[in-house]
Amino acid sequence: MSMSKQICIGKITGVHGVKGLVKIKPYCEDASLLEQAENFEITIKSITHKHILASVKNIHNRNDAEAIRGQDIMIAREALPEIDDDDSYYYEDLKDLAVHTMGDKEFGRIKAVHNFGASDLLEIKPKNGKTFLLPFHDDFVPEIGDDFLLIQDFDDFLDDGK
Repeated sequence: MSMSKQICIGKITGVHGVKGLVKIKPYCEDASLLEQAENFEITIKSITHKHILASVKNIHNRNDAEAIRGQDIMIAREALPEIDDDDSYYYEDLKDLAVHTMGDKEFGRIKAVHNFGASDLLEIKPKNGKTFLLPFHDDFVPEIGDDFLLIQDFDDFLDDGK
């Protein structure tokens, strides 16, 4: 395995049948990326709206498949395709990005990016205080530079103990 930055692109969520097939929940739009995984040798068998059915090298029966249930599927960051859209980002590339306020003062860092179904949320860790979630929307994030993210109108999202 290479020493490059690893990105999780899916998870083995279950097993199918007795011959060792696994169910995969993809975290990528292009399912073929799963076949480039660095920690498993995957062959996609079918794709449904719920999951991807695949075989994994050296997994020959249901017990073998059960043993890898819950495992993340990882790929080298360099293997991901370049994004042509200026308003799209890989979540992983936003992690640990500096967060600045409108006065260009460093406020904190991005801890994670979440999506619970409605829209993307930035988990921000201020220099002082508890983390908070901010909608990843132009109203709150008007600019993203190479090494920082600018936020505004975020006060209502701070947990000030009230």
